[in-house]
Amino acid sequence: MLVVLVSGAPASGKSTLGAALARRLGAALLDQDVITGPLTEVVAGLVGTDDLDDPALRDRTRAARYESVLATAVANLGVGRPVVAVGPFTRERSDPAAWAATRDRLRAAGGRPALVWLRVEPDELLRRMRARGAGRDRGKLADPARLAVAAEPPRVEHIELDGTRPTEWLADRLAARLAAGGARVGNGPWPTP
Repeated sequence: MLVVLVSGAPASGKSTLGAALARRLGAALLDQDVITGPLTEVVAGLVGTDDLDDPALRDRTRAARYESVLATAVANLGVGRPVVAVGPFTRERSDPAAWAATRDRLRAAGGRPALVWLRVEPDELLRRMRARGAGRDRGKLADPARLAVAAEPPRVEHIELDGTRPTEWLADRLAARLAAGGARVGNGPWPTP
């Protein structure tokens, strides 16, 4: 069963693509912000920040947030349901050992994991963040250098998509390729028009 991890920088369109892809694949949609948002907000209130990158919040919640998503993915795979999981997956895409552990865990649960990276240039990400006006983006808007780090591409096997392309176009082509079992894995852009 497919288990697609949709990753990218903040405001790259992960949630939008994840929802479109899940509809096409008949997959469970596991959006990290939806699954962990309410509890993260409680912790944010306790530590006094809503910036997800603030170490006071990030260091207290990161492991639990990702465990919630991955454990739910494993549970869905266990009942025969493909999964589309949405989140930054920053450590998993930048650390080969972290990616191997995640990939192996999902494979052991019967999944065929694929990491998708939505590539969007930092200037466009800033424009999108300003437009959405979310509190969680305040730190990156105040210090755009933090966004450049978040926009670094994966260092592990992945499928790279141009996040400025229309969502429906991307979802159609990605779903067809994944369903056919022919997902290109590696570095570099895919698909092209």
